[in-house]
Amino acid sequence: MALWNGRCWVRAIVGDLISALADCDQALQLEPNLAAAFDSRGLVNLKLARLDAALADYNSALRLEPRLASSLYGRGLVNIKMNNQAAGAADFAAATAIEPQIAAQFAQYGIP
Repeated sequence: MALWNGRCWVRAIVGDLISALADCDQALQLEPNLAAAFDSRGLVNLKLARLDAALADYNSALRLEPRLASSLYGRGLVNIKMNNQAAGAADFAAATAIEPQIAAQFAQYGIP
């Protein structure tokens, strides 16, 4: 499952989003409680502008691992895009408290 999730993440970063989505789904099929796979699929759905799906994935990741900075930051981005500014700002603050460079990491992924 870690291999599927790793490949999902790499494909998401380089923009091979449909293949990334299939890899994330495979990882979750093998291990349904893998927070990292929900996090990766959240990134894919965010990049695909599937905001409801991205929000669900990030929420699932955070239920399993509440201090996962990338899921907090990703959910913050989704909340901002969905015009929920307060929730987005709270998620950004929580993510940055855990991982101060999280915004720079997402910028490297092509998400400002």
